[in-house]
Amino acid sequence: MSDITPLRNALRNGSGLKRLGGTWGEVLAEFLGTFVLIAFGDGVVAMAVAALPGSGRTATDTTIFNAAGDWLLITWGWALAVALAVYVAGGVSGAHLNPAVTLAFAFRRKFAWNKVLPYIVAQVVGAFVAAALVYLVYHDAIDAFNKASKTGRDQAGGLATFSIFATFPAPYFNGNMVGPLIDQIVGTAFLLMFIVAIIDLRNTAVKANLGPLIVGFAVAAIGMSYGANAGYAINPARDFGPRLFAWMAGWGDVALPGTVDGSFSWYFWVPIVGPLIGGVIGVLLYDFFIGDVLHSRGPKPEPVGRTREDPGLGSTAAEE
Repeated sequence: MSDITPLRNALRNGSGLKRLGGTWGEVLAEFLGTFVLIAFGDGVVAMAVAALPGSGRTATDTTIFNAAGDWLLITWGWALAVALAVYVAGGVSGAHLNPAVTLAFAFRRKFAWNKVLPYIVAQVVGAFVAAALVYLVYHDAIDAFNKASKTGRDQAGGLATFSIFATFPAPYFNGNMVGPLIDQIVGTAFLLMFIVAIIDLRNTAVKANLGPLIVGFAVAAIGMSYGANAGYAINPARDFGPRLFAWMAGWGDVALPGTVDGSFSWYFWVPIVGPLIGGVIGVLLYDFFIGDVLHSRGPKPEPVGRTREDPGLGSTAAEE
C-alpha cells in the first residue's frame, strides 16, 4: 500500500505542484511546523492571560501573572511548543520555523539562498493561521477578560490580551527602543548558538532523536533568563504573523504599528530586525570560539544513518 495519499499523488503527477520531495515539500513542512509552534505557544499564553482567570481558576477574573509560576507556565509551554513543532517538521525541512534561523543558516551554514524567501513566507503564514486558530478557540475568554478589565481591544488596557499574540517592551524602557532591540539581538544570538551546538556532531551533540527536546529546553532557558524585557520573541515570524492577525482582529494600533500612547510607539520592527541580526551573530560567535576549533581537528566519524545535508533544528547533521 502506498504511503502517498491519492490527493498528494494527483498533485504530484497531475499539476504543477510536484516534486514534493524538494523545496515545495520543505515549504509545506515549514508552514505546518510553524503552525504547531504558534498554536501551542500562543495557546499557553491565552491560557495564562485569559482562559485561566475567566474559568474561575485564579483569585479573580482579571488575575494574571500573580506569581513566578505564571511565567514558568509560559516558558515551559513555549519550550514544549518548539520541541513538538521540530518533531513535526524536522525530517522534511530541518524545521527552521524562524526567519532568524533560516537567514543565519544561509549566511554561514550552506543553506541555499534561493530557499530563504519561500521558507520565511511559509513561516509567517503558518504563524498567522495558528494565531487565527488560537483566537477561534479562546475568543470568548479574551472578550470576557477585556470586559472584566473594562477595556477595548484597541485601548491601552487591551495590551494584556494582545500579549497572547505578540510581544511588547517592558514599561521601564520608557518607550526607548534601544533596550528591547539589544534584548532581541542577545536572546536570538543565544538561540542560534545553542542550536548549532546541539546539532554539531563534532561537539557533544545530542544523540538519538532528542535534539528537538533540547532545543525546547534552550528556548525555556532564554525565556526564564531574558524574557521579561520584551517577551522573548526571538523569531520574526512568531511575532509578525500573529501581530498581523491581531491587527485584523481589532487590536488596532496596539498590534500595528505597535503603539500604546505614553508607553511605546512603532514597536513592530524591533522583534523583526533584532532577531535577524542576533541570529547571524550567534552563528558567527559559535564558529569563532567553537566551530572553527573543531573543524581544525578534522572530521568526526558520523554515526550510521546520519547525513551531512543542510542542517536545521530537526537535523542531526554535522556542521561544516
